[in-house]
Amino acid sequence: MARRIPIIVCFVFGLFMLVQFFVPHGLSGAAYETVLDWMQIVFVFTLLVGAVSYAKLNAKKVSRKETGWGYNTIGLVGLGVMVILGLWKGTGEGTPFLWMFNNVQAPMQSTMFALLAFFVASAAYRGFRARSWEAGVLLVVAIVVMLGRVPLGNLISQWIPDAANWILRTPSMAAKRGIYIGIGLGTISTSLRIILGIERTYLGGK
Repeated sequence: MARRIPIIVCFVFGLFMLVQFFVPHGLSGAAYETVLDWMQIVFVFTLLVGAVSYAKLNAKKVSRKETGWGYNTIGLVGLGVMVILGLWKGTGEGTPFLWMFNNVQAPMQSTMFALLAFFVASAAYRGFRARSWEAGVLLVVAIVVMLGRVPLGNLISQWIPDAANWILRTPSMAAKRGIYIGIGLGTISTSLRIILGIERTYLGGK
């Protein structure tokens, strides 16, 4: 029964969200908005569960003094400080919470993305080696696109930005649409498996 009730709830709400999309009625729209409000409430509780799990995991590593436990301590302190500041003064303009976010969190994110750029460049160098004619075509196209997206390409020749835009609009877009179609079909099949109770991994366990 403990597993059957979540399956029934998932089936009912999944079927409702599917059917209401094709029912242009005021009651259907109102019910849809109500379900979205419930989803926001559920999301808040899942966020709380995630924060508690994060704190427990890091506290366990700190207590056992596992490798890198100092970083776990910093993570716990950061979590606690942000929670306290958010509850104390709120999260609006001019609050300590927003100051910490803009002057600590945002620079750390920028640093992380800046470091990732070097890893991407290294992976691109390894992946674009012209070991075959297909890899050679990929290398030439990548060079044209990269030059076309920076001012240097326009200085070299006007046709480079035009060629880059054509590549992005035509062959690249065709490949993207194929990928999007595959993602859509995968999403539909997975949703149906969950609604019908075939896929039950979200319940935990095997």
